[in-house]
Amino acid sequence: MKKNTVSALVLALATCFSLSAHADAAWGYSTQKGTEHWVNSYPTCGGENQSPIDIQSPIQAQTQPLQISYDGKITSLTNNGHTIEANVSGDNTLVINGDTYTLKQFHFHTPSENYIDGKQYPLEAHFVNVDATGHIAVISVMFENGPRANNELTTLLKTIPTKGETIDFNGDLTPNALLPRERQYFRYNGSLTTPPCTEGVRWYVMQSHLTSSAAQIEQLNQMMGDNNRPLQPVNARIVID
Repeated sequence: MKKNTVSALVLALATCFSLSAHADAAWGYSTQKGTEHWVNSYPTCGGENQSPIDIQSPIQAQTQPLQISYDGKITSLTNNGHTIEANVSGDNTLVINGDTYTLKQFHFHTPSENYIDGKQYPLEAHFVNVDATGHIAVISVMFENGPRANNELTTLLKTIPTKGETIDFNGDLTPNALLPRERQYFRYNGSLTTPPCTEGVRWYVMQSHLTSSAAQIEQLNQMMGDNNRPLQPVNARIVID
């Protein structure tokens, strides 16, 4: 019975953070559905430990390296009306302090939701992971404008689904290809950045960024719009470097 209960919890949480970014009549990024109104339907969105934040003055600490093995497959792309989401399968694991997480999906925000030292980036990718007990860890990767197109993004976004559509992805690309080689990170406790704004999410924001062309970022923005939640108060939280 206990095993079944845990399995049900993991499934429920996986559904929660996957569907939280899906098209939902109750929320959006503008007008009556905008971010300032989320709390009316999702009270947790008004919590004390919300994301995103501006990462400033992190505390130096002895952090453990992230053991990332995103070697599985990207199976499909979904345009859920709020973001472009890449669905995955196979061996995609993240090990943190001995705890193993599995990558469920990754998606994009234009412009970035988290800031670093007051700087907002034009594009941010979120890699959403969950462990066997339902705990969520998100790896954030920033993209800066560069002089040329990002080859991996070119492959991934060769065909972008329209709103409400899911298309198969047949390219030769692993999720690992969209991570920087340098894996130093900022660490803080936060939340999902979309309703229901579930708290207790472990955030790992990569200190190194990738580059992409302005045209690629514009392509994503045209499909998703400005899908960034405003910065949330840091309150009593600390950021670890």
